[in-house]
Amino acid sequence: MPPSRRGDARVSRTPLLEIVVPAYNEERRLPGGLLQLCAKLAQMPFPAAVIVVDNNSTDTTAEIVKTWPEGEVPVRLIACPVPGKGAAVRAGLLETRAPLVGFCDADMATDLDAVDVAVGLLLSGERVVIGSRAHTFSEVENRHSRVRELGAVGFRALASRLVRGVSDTQCGFKFFDGRLAREVAARMRTPGFAFDVEFLARCAALGSAAMEIPIQWHDMPGSRFSPARHSAGILLELGGIWLRLRAESRGVVRPAWEHAPDPVGYS
Repeated sequence: MPPSRRGDARVSRTPLLEIVVPAYNEERRLPGGLLQLCAKLAQMPFPAAVIVVDNNSTDTTAEIVKTWPEGEVPVRLIACPVPGKGAAVRAGLLETRAPLVGFCDADMATDLDAVDVAVGLLLSGERVVIGSRAHTFSEVENRHSRVRELGAVGFRALASRLVRGVSDTQCGFKFFDGRLAREVAARMRTPGFAFDVEFLARCAALGSAAMEIPIQWHDMPGSRFSPARHSAGILLELGGIWLRLRAESRGVVRPAWEHAPDPVGYS
């Protein structure tokens, strides 16, 4: 069962930290993920809350959140009709009001002990703190196929041209100064897998480079990413990000939103 209410004042207080969890057909992984996340946040010495973004799920994802028992850590549901993990994260971040915000995947593949490190760095003045599976001190359990690993190498090479100095743009564990995150989310235009690249590039353009931290990461079953089905779309997204940021730097106005036909990017 989810962590129960302990009757302290934290339940009704404005949260210092809000975490967004994008969810697309996550009825199997979401309950366990929320249990872990709420248990972790209940241990924090300040109020925290969770926002689950239902991204057009056709299973019971939304119902799981709607019926989640009230507890010390509030969990609320919002809907995002635009397909894609990037669109869902954007919608969730724009709903936040806390001074500190973050997002993580429903499977909680990143060990949540890293939350303490991320929050500590944000409170000390960092504005962007991200988990990195490529960090020297990270512990990574990886069961991906050789084809997927090669694809990841190619993606990182392309992403490094847009986000300098970041070794892992795609780890689903990122925390930010809340005001910065909302400002960047309002400008985001990439709805799919490559949204992290645009987000981090925009943060850097505003003077807030990402600090990568080591994590413990476990390869969780249930990934929907397919190199065969999604590689072409990812290349188009990266190309679109480059063109968009270049055009904006020259003062050219781009369309308000670019839709992706396939909701890629979920772990």
